[in-house]
Amino acid sequence: MAELNTVARPYTKAAFEYALEKGSLDQWSSMLVTAAAVTQDDRMTLVLGNPALTSEQKAEVVISVCEEQMDEAGRNFVFLLAENRRLALLPEIFAQFERLKANHNKSVDIDVTTAFELTEQQQQKLTQALGTKLGREVNLTAQVDKSILGGVVIRTEDLVIDGSVRARIAKLAEAMNS
Repeated sequence: MAELNTVARPYTKAAFEYALEKGSLDQWSSMLVTAAAVTQDDRMTLVLGNPALTSEQKAEVVISVCEEQMDEAGRNFVFLLAENRRLALLPEIFAQFERLKANHNKSVDIDVTTAFELTEQQQQKLTQALGTKLGREVNLTAQVDKSILGGVVIRTEDLVIDGSVRARIAKLAEAMNS
């Protein structure tokens, strides 16, 4: 997986810089999500894996499915990926593009898991506190998981704060067994 990440990075960076320069981050995001979904389809995977097709033909197949979503630059990007045999990277390129876009927009997606449903007021208070702590706009998604017993688990890309009762019990059990 680290290899896909590394190989996709220059393509993502180029696409992001182009979209930023043209003021079309949302349009590129839409194009990339569509193209990534198309390349992950089982039938499309068979077509793209066909050694009898040229890279140009493979690009044309992807573009023909995504045509309504793509502008000329998007089509050129798909042709470039196909020429370099990198169409399979589109899902990773999309994921990296979204991270760059969120970072640029100073926003972060956070998943919050609690044992009981949070009220709207609690969600707003948590969103505000996390926004202040992280210095970004927070897009909060709350979910309920009764197995954590109590407390809260907060997850974002590279941060996990586990304040659940289940985690505290596990730490206590580990300390007692040591």
